[in-house]
Amino acid sequence: MDNVTEFRRAARALLDHLDSEKNVNASVFETNIRVVGGLISAHLLSRRAGFEVEPSWPCSGPLLRQAEVFASKLLPAFNTPTGMPYGTVNFKLGGVPRGETSVTCVAGIGTFILEFGALSRLTGDPRYEAVAMRALKAMWKYRSSLGLLGNHIDVITGSWTARDATIGSGVDSYFEYLVKGAALFRLPELDSMFREYRLAIEKHIRHGDWNPMINKDKGGVTMAVFQSLEAFWPGLLTLTGDIEGARRHLIAYHEIWRKYGFLPEFYSLSDHKAYKGREAYPLRPELIESILYVYRATRDPALIDMGVDILTSIEVSARTPCGFATVSDVTKHTLEDRMESFFLAETTKYLYLLFDENNFIHQLPGEKTSLEGSRLPSGLQCFPESGGYIFNTEAHPIDPGALNCCFAPQLDEVEQASKVETLFSDSNHLKMPNNREFDSDTNTSDQITEIDLLSTVDSVFSEHVQSQLGYSSSDAFTWIINQSSSNCFNNVYFDSNLIVSWIELREIIKSSVLENEKENDKLNKFSFLDSTKPPLLTCPYPSFQNRFGLSGLLTST
Repeated sequence: MDNVTEFRRAARALLDHLDSEKNVNASVFETNIRVVGGLISAHLLSRRAGFEVEPSWPCSGPLLRQAEVFASKLLPAFNTPTGMPYGTVNFKLGGVPRGETSVTCVAGIGTFILEFGALSRLTGDPRYEAVAMRALKAMWKYRSSLGLLGNHIDVITGSWTARDATIGSGVDSYFEYLVKGAALFRLPELDSMFREYRLAIEKHIRHGDWNPMINKDKGGVTMAVFQSLEAFWPGLLTLTGDIEGARRHLIAYHEIWRKYGFLPEFYSLSDHKAYKGREAYPLRPELIESILYVYRATRDPALIDMGVDILTSIEVSARTPCGFATVSDVTKHTLEDRMESFFLAETTKYLYLLFDENNFIHQLPGEKTSLEGSRLPSGLQCFPESGGYIFNTEAHPIDPGALNCCFAPQLDEVEQASKVETLFSDSNHLKMPNNREFDSDTNTSDQITEIDLLSTVDSVFSEHVQSQLGYSSSDAFTWIINQSSSNCFNNVYFDSNLIVSWIELREIIKSSVLENEKENDKLNKFSFLDSTKPPLLTCPYPSFQNRFGLSGLLTST
């Protein structure tokens, strides 16, 4: 909204008044999506808002440090035999409260990878992404024979305590974070997990345009209702490319809105009316969120009309002198003296963005990239604020370009150390001759030359590329040049940490071969790698925790 003055005031208030040492029991899930996610997002938006940033931004800053403080308070919750976290921690005690239940919902286990992954990549501390990935994968192991998850599970034993399979309450953001995590961090594994689960949904849960609750083991319908929280589903399908499926569900959901002017928490699919006792509408954002995503994909003007419909209902029926109130009964439009924080964080934001088509948040990756960008210590450029923003489940945008700015050089150091250790582990094989040895009568035919060492460096690079990036040619030079024509190659850090390791290892020894004109020409072929473009979110990228694991800095998850 370009209200930078208010942003700076709010950011300063957070820094001055947030207290991470209060003696309170806090939800791990809510603290993550609201506090940690909000602080990370504010940090990434701070330079655009004119906030005074540190020279090493986006890799440091007071808002980022505050986010890490709160995230560190959540880490003890993940210390369970299964890797799935408890639902509550006490900030002052720095751990899980005594007597805390070990039962947690699926969403409370699988909704961390965006915030924790972003934090790891910005700070270089791999612990956050590691525990989030471990929790995601741990939950995946407890699917039923139908490939479905229940609703609540014991994080100590792995026993299900609520067996209803649904895409709604208690589960919803697990699916959201599989899709968005795959996009933000370019992790094909998460995308595969979602697509596999989607097949199970289509086979066992979906009935026409609806997704009622079913038994995860037997597949029978246990509750024939539509939940308002399910309205996020069309937006998520849009992100996966299923536009027609998204349209079909969205139209069905909007028909309920038209019937009441709002979405009740539960709508009976058998009685075709608001479910008794669940008639409230607490100003939830999921329907308008889906409308925004589908509109961005299709530009269908009918979706703008849907947005106007929702905006009008809220303005006419929910406005009060001091804000907007929860609708306690959609059949009567009675109000409750309560306004949830997600109304401001999400509902109003998605509505605003639907009508503000030129907002920077809509910018595609690399669409309006600054030619200068920011130069990394390694010499490569990075491009924060270059589009492709991904919302967390509380509508806090995360900038993938900024993550790459910090994530690439951190990994450079790790990979360089690993490559050097590999190259020089056999000191006899890779012994560089000194001047005395050259001056002696010793036969140097068995000693490695600078050219040989360059070839060894290239072979190590090729080995890693083959396993991580689909390298298939015996000639690294030819393969790189051939790949330069692809959109993915031109728009990503082409495995920048590996490229930098390769370049810098070659730099160590190339001075002695520069007088060889032919070799010098060969080295110049790689000059184009010094200026790369921002990431396309669809390009594969090896996972952060696996790379640290390769260097022995993080145990396998």
